[in-house]
This record gives sequence, C-alpha cells and structure tokens, in this order.
Amino acid sequence: MKIAVVGSINMDMTVTAERIPLKGETVHGDSIRYIPGGKGANQAVAMAKLGAEVEMFGCVGADDHGKRLIENLKVNQVSTDHIKVLTGIPTGIAMITVGEHDNTIVVVPGANGCVDQTYADGIKEELVRFDMVVLQHEIPLETVWYLVHFLSQKQIPVVLNPAPASKVPQDIIDQVTYLTPNEHEALLIFGGDRSTEELLKAYPEKLIITQGSRGVTTCLKDGTILTVPSRKSAVVDTTGAGDTLNGAFSVKVAEGADIKTALTYANIAAGLSTEKFGAQSGMPTAAEVEQELKNMKGES
Repeated sequence: MKIAVVGSINMDMTVTAERIPLKGETVHGDSIRYIPGGKGANQAVAMAKLGAEVEMFGCVGADDHGKRLIENLKVNQVSTDHIKVLTGIPTGIAMITVGEHDNTIVVVPGANGCVDQTYADGIKEELVRFDMVVLQHEIPLETVWYLVHFLSQKQIPVVLNPAPASKVPQDIIDQVTYLTPNEHEALLIFGGDRSTEELLKAYPEKLIITQGSRGVTTCLKDGTILTVPSRKSAVVDTTGAGDTLNGAFSVKVAEGADIKTALTYANIAAGLSTEKFGAQSGMPTAAEVEQELKNMKGES
C-alpha cells in the first residue's frame, strides 16, 4: 500500500503563551520552538508513523530550514526523492501561537508557492504508481485542480483536504474520492443554503466533515448519517490534529477498511496526537492507536 502526498512543507515557528492575544494586544510568551510542519508533510508523517509506505512531493528552499525538513521526513520513513530544492526562494514558514488548548496560524508559503503546473508535469507519471494520492490547499490551487483531473483520468483515488479554506469547483468535488473539510471549510465550499445533513446526503461516503470536539460526520451509502464521536483527550496542543485525522483515515481506506472503521481509527489517532506538543512529534504510531482501540473496547 503506497500513498503519495503532494503538498506543503513548512517550518512551524511555534510560540506558547498563557492565552492567544486579542487584536492589537501584546502578551508574554512562554517559549518558542522551530518544529517541522506543513499540512502536506504533517499528513505524510502521520501516515508513515501508522505503517504506510509514503512519498512526499513538494518544494523547499536551499536553506537550513529546507535541509532540516527533508532530513526530518527521512527520519520518519517518508521518501523525499522528488522534493525540489529551490535556490533564492525561502522554505515555507507557519507562525503558530498556542494557548488555552487552541492555536492560531499564519502561513508564509515561500517555496510551497512553486509547486506549480511545471512541477506537477514533472511528477505526475510518478504518481500513477501509488494506490492513493493526498492533496491539500497549501500549494497553488491551480496545481491541485490540475492533479485531480489527471489522477481522476488515471483512476487513482484522491483524498482532498480543502484547508486552508477556499472554494472548490464542482467538477473537482465530483472527481475526488474523498473531500474532508471542517465545518467552516464546508460552509465556504457549499454555501449556507443546505443543512449539514442535506450536504452529506448529496455526497454519501465522499464528503466527510470534521467537527472538532464533536467528532466527524459523513453519510453512508444507504442514507444513514454516521457521526463518530471524538476521543476524550488530555489536550496539550491541537496543532496537527486535523492532519493526523486525514492521514490516519487515508491509511485505513487505502487498506480497504469501510468508512466507519476508518473514521473511528482516525478519530482515535487525532485524539492521541493532541496529548503531546507539536504537530508531527505528537502523532501516534500504529501500535499506540491499536492499543487505544483495545482499551476503549475493554471499557465498553
């Protein structure tokens, strides 16, 4: 089972504080750390930790951040053979403030903006060797749409995590295998004319809406609305929880699991990830998720 991720590779500059400042306000920070991140790289690491064979596709700068990020992917057993290193363009950075068990994030794309159609043309024949391709919105959207069209023609399953929030054309929605927005992203994509239930029923087992502490919801092919509750967690840092969920879900559906099994597994992985600091460093292994599944069955 081989999964490709085409997406962002960032260095997360993470500041912790007692709380997130209000507009125009200054607060004292507790610490600052530089942690490998980017939605694409996060999801690749999440999948690799859960036992998948993963390759990361994207761009970094020819700087210290870029070198460290590629090395980190390798350490986490993610293949980096087709990551392009660019001279004169900095590696992408995400500036994250963590406080009150929540976070705010500002992303500066840098080299991620160079994951363009020319880059896509150079990798697309590689992508047909994979069982699934995972995409997000932290690279140029034109590239995302271009690859979705290509992969659909090649009948390669695609998971699209439409974050950060942006409109998604109807033909792209039709062509992806799974679309995984949160509630805010779903509202931007589909508008507010239909209820969540109506939206889910329009796209059974394709549209999967994450709802934070309320879990994740989809519609089964028989029309039943399925809500998988989130795991109760001792939250330390929510950064990367959504990426963990997307990665874990992708691994299980690529393995052939039904959607309920995949979402249950993904929710547990996401819950475990919030109990440690940092996006990738907090992501659980397959053994940790399986142990938690056993613990939860024993309690029920």
